[in-house]
Amino acid sequence: MPSLDPDDWSDMRALGHRMIDDLFDRLAAIRERPVWRPIPPEARAAIRDEGLPVHGAGPQAAYRDFTRSVLPYELGNTHPRFMGWVHGGGNAVGMLAELLAAGLNANLGGRDHAPIEVERQVIRWSAEILGLPPDSAGLLVTGSSMANLVAVLTARHRAAGPGVREHGVGGHPLVGYASEAVHGCVPRAFDIAGLGTAALRRIGTDADGRLDPHALRAAIAADRAAGLQPFLVVGTAGGVDTGATDDLAGLAEIAAGAGLWFHVDGAFGAFARLSPSLRPLVRGIERADSVALDFHKWAQVPYDAGCFVVRDPGCQLGAFRQNLAYLTGVDRGVGGNTPWPADLGPDLSRGFRALKVWMTLKSFGTERLGEVVDECCAIARHLGALVEADERFELMVPVRLNIVCFRLRTSHPDPDWVNGELVKDLHEAGIAVPSTTMIGGRRAIRAAIVNHRTTRADVEALLGGLRHLSAAYHQFG
Repeated sequence: MPSLDPDDWSDMRALGHRMIDDLFDRLAAIRERPVWRPIPPEARAAIRDEGLPVHGAGPQAAYRDFTRSVLPYELGNTHPRFMGWVHGGGNAVGMLAELLAAGLNANLGGRDHAPIEVERQVIRWSAEILGLPPDSAGLLVTGSSMANLVAVLTARHRAAGPGVREHGVGGHPLVGYASEAVHGCVPRAFDIAGLGTAALRRIGTDADGRLDPHALRAAIAADRAAGLQPFLVVGTAGGVDTGATDDLAGLAEIAAGAGLWFHVDGAFGAFARLSPSLRPLVRGIERADSVALDFHKWAQVPYDAGCFVVRDPGCQLGAFRQNLAYLTGVDRGVGGNTPWPADLGPDLSRGFRALKVWMTLKSFGTERLGEVVDECCAIARHLGALVEADERFELMVPVRLNIVCFRLRTSHPDPDWVNGELVKDLHEAGIAVPSTTMIGGRRAIRAAIVNHRTTRADVEALLGGLRHLSAAYHQFG
């Protein structure tokens, strides 16, 4: 059988060194590039229209096409002026860890090998970050969307018992509760879990954007009186629109009193635990039954690196473990070291994403990562103050964490259209990349400060770009 290894390793070695050098050069000179570039028709066509390769052109040609058609037109979230959605900036150590992981080509579904122990160590460290017990379990997944799904399935199993995996939820009218501002992946998890999105009660929020505890208690009582089975409360640490964080300690108390599973979607906000000054915002997360978080956001690990942590390992194991002859663990040899990660989630084949998390934590430590969290929030407050000081702009909501929502004041008959067009103009000019959202029925420009490279000068450039581009839309209101 012909091998895919090169006949001459020296050529492949030289290409590998060139790739690494090119990536380091790109990161070192990142501020010299536009944040984002539209993909020209010819570059898009070069990717879209190429037929299936039958006869390979070799790695040199493949890399040449990458540098021409892919590298110049990437998303841009490594750039310090990328402030859209909630995208982390990655780090060079994590980049190299990805190379090491690919070189090992380890399958983290199971078996007895050191990469499994690395993932278990990352889960233990995650539990320590969150304040959960040291014997907590969990799993590294693609992101918090998957982590929240694992949480719903685990809580479903605990509420309905093992029979739910064979017979479904028909005999258990399960209902759960979350803020009306909860991330869209949570209702999607209810959908995928067979519960239906209507089984997730969307509870109203208070003036600070937090789930209303009085409305939650009333909803639980009403559902029980109607013969339904409440089973889950989802709290949010760092809401996707404004950064609002629910009163997690209060929700933990309500969930415990009602006998419900308490899960926290802490995709990025959970990392406030790394900051002594911000830690009080997420007080109560240590009481959660499970937490979802993303290392690829505020922890700056390259994509993808989501994480699910659960207080009771048996609940997660019960929700996912299968009894299959070809996956039976043994007492020694490669087939030992059970339970395996495949027993804790839906994936059997899994990559070694734990390595980039492990190496990032070992390289920088939680103290330095906490400083990044602090600085991101300080920069967000700086941007908020600049917006409030400029009569051309309006701050839509107070800056609660690291997200700033504001808009241009304009006398145009459709101010929502103007603000949406301004963001697109800003993107296409390569100046900065914020995103948009709706606040109180009005379109807001939304800047999420997540990247460790972002400085105060970068948010000043964002505002400066908006001022310059807004001239095209004439007078202000």
